[in-house]
Amino acid sequence: MTVKHVPEEIRDDLRRARKLEWWTLFWQSTIVAVMFFAMGSSQAMKSAWIEDFLGLLPAATFLIALRFEQKNPTERFPFGFARLDSFAFLIAASALLAMGLFLVYDSSMKLINMEHPTIGPAPFVGPDLWMGWVMVAVLAYSVVPPVILGRIKKPLAERLQDKVLFTDALMQKADWMTGLAGAFGVIGVGMGWWWADSVAALVISLDIINDGRKTFAIATAELVDGVPRKLDTNEMADDARALEDHLKDSYGAGEVRLRESGRYIFAEVDRLSGTPSMDELWPGKPERSWRLASVCEVKRISKPVA
Repeated sequence: MTVKHVPEEIRDDLRRARKLEWWTLFWQSTIVAVMFFAMGSSQAMKSAWIEDFLGLLPAATFLIALRFEQKNPTERFPFGFARLDSFAFLIAASALLAMGLFLVYDSSMKLINMEHPTIGPAPFVGPDLWMGWVMVAVLAYSVVPPVILGRIKKPLAERLQDKVLFTDALMQKADWMTGLAGAFGVIGVGMGWWWADSVAALVISLDIINDGRKTFAIATAELVDGVPRKLDTNEMADDARALEDHLKDSYGAGEVRLRESGRYIFAEVDRLSGTPSMDELWPGKPERSWRLASVCEVKRISKPVA
């Protein structure tokens, strides 16, 4: 699918989304770099660093999927590459869920083993400065870009019906929550609460798992040709339900099936009479007729030019 095949109504939003994702890669990379040098032995800082690192994945998969989505269909891929967005969504959702599960395990082990993190002086500044204040400053910096980018991406993802972009917005939310919880954990260690660091990381992890669970269920349903889902729940999308009702009314007793490929909905309507059977349509050996699962008449309807 080339740019000319992308509906004109969403071209500007897609261009804006592409720019936002490039900005996300830039700012997220700076956050990952400074947190790596500042995390020390803090469990909350480690959790925040892992989350910020994996936060690069949704933006990268969105850009890759968008590039392929705009390619023309080929002989080997005659339906184009719009469905690559669904595959990218599964990757992003899997990363979110896997990250949450790993952090729950890591944080729980720290609590069970009663590991006491130590935060000493800042080695690159001097013994007069506690390293915890450096960590808090870095965490504060890590909050700002995700708050801004996430708030911009969410309404954009809703207009584009782009689940990868929506997952990225969720990841941005998890990032700034991680920064705040991580700062609490670091300050808690400074006050002598050895458990505060791991508890903060555990709270972060549970919120990440909740988002990852929902997005993974939606991504899986989309890849197995489930009905189009809402961005934030596993329920059928409102516009898809309205389309199904409209097609049923238009075709009378015809059976309507909807599936989602990337941001697009594909509809099939089976008429009850007047069409040959599957066996009659199959041109090869009768015992191989099972290969033909569905035949639908495609009618492209162009919008009238104003």
